[in-house]
Amino acid sequence: MWLSDALPPMGCAASRRNVILGLATTPLLACGFTPSLAPGGSADALRNQVLLDEPRDPEEFVLFSALEDRLGQPVNPVYALSYLLNVRETNAGITPDNVITRGVLTGRAEFLLTDRATGLTLTAGEVTTFTSYGTTGTTAETTFARDDAFRRLTQILADELIARLLASSPDWLA
Repeated sequence: MWLSDALPPMGCAASRRNVILGLATTPLLACGFTPSLAPGGSADALRNQVLLDEPRDPEEFVLFSALEDRLGQPVNPVYALSYLLNVRETNAGITPDNVITRGVLTGRAEFLLTDRATGLTLTAGEVTTFTSYGTTGTTAETTFARDDAFRRLTQILADELIARLLASSPDWLA
């Protein structure tokens, strides 16, 4: 017998899908699944506890803001996060007439998380990603597209950096 045949008749297909989705997520609840940043989650101790290095330039400020959005503003910071942002710009799309039609931003963020009380390194590494943008519009459109690509790049780097912190947190969270 199919599972859908065993379900009671419902008014709409969406209700049937909700029941099936509920049954599919039950094993996650049974195994103690908790989102990392949720209250009581494995990385809840990071919220408002990480002091970020002050940004040294406008580009690092964008990364700083994205990280602070995820981690919160430190109240009594236990950890210190140092980072170094490196962004390289290259041309990707070039027509036979040597007209550039696409720009690519490649970003790398190296990071180091330390315990502020002991100075011990808890985790370190680097994350990398890239974004691209079109250059075929006006100068203003191209500038806007490049700035938007940079914001997307730093957001992705911040997300990846936070994911790396969360993945390593069971090793160093007390």
